Amino acid sequence: MSIGIIVKLIGFGIEFKENIIKIILKLKIISLFILLVVPWSFTVGQAVYPADTILASGNTTIIKKIGIIPIAGWQRLSYQSDLLNCQFYPSCSNYGAQAIHKHGLIIGAFMISDRIIRCNPAAFQYQLKTGGKFHEKDGRLVDPIHHAIKSNSHSNPFIGVVLSSLIPGMGRVYSGRWVDGLFGFAMFTLTASTARIAYLDQRPIQAPLFIGATLIIYGGEIYGACGLFILPIQH
Repeated sequence: MSIGIIVKLIGFGIEFKENIIKIILKLKIISLFILLVVPWSFTVGQAVYPADTILASGNTTIIKKIGIIPIAGWQRLSYQSDLLNCQFYPSCSNYGAQAIHKHGLIIGAFMISDRIIRCNPAAFQYQLKTGGKFHEKDGRLVDPIHHAIKSNSHSNPFIGVVLSSLIPGMGRVYSGRWVDGLFGFAMFTLTASTARIAYLDQRPIQAPLFIGATLIIYGGEIYGACGLFILPIQH
């Protein structure tokens, strides 16, 4: 075996070892986050962070808890600043926790993506246009996870779903919610581009994460296209 081949093998071995070390380090950081958040979530309870109640519930499966843990962690940050207040009631984080708890990790993730896309500057005008209600205490836009089907006479839900399947965001544009559609398209494009770059660069952690996020946003756009033709039940 020539010296050149030996040098290349040694270089490959060193690079492989460095990549393994990086992966282990990142996994340790993620594990540390989980170990810190989970016990805290079980001890603090619902007094400050609402997602903790769902996280600590005996009816919440381990799989669902995995999806709710990041939400509980986010609430520990968002509840500390008025700048991060959500315009919806329930907030996007509480909506997400409820969605995962009620509909499971996959559908819940689609619902979270749809809600985040809709949480944009045009949400207030859309709420007025659709006759939505406002929370009595703080005036936030009432948007529960429970819905009743109500047909839109000007748009066909099937066409909306097909359009969003072909071009994410187009189903929202078709229904007249072009701002939501623009946000959905931009979010999908940005995430998909990042996933592609991570995949081409052979990044073992970033690539799967962003590919998964892209699929969630894609599913959220299809779910959102269906949701455009239904209105929430007001309790």
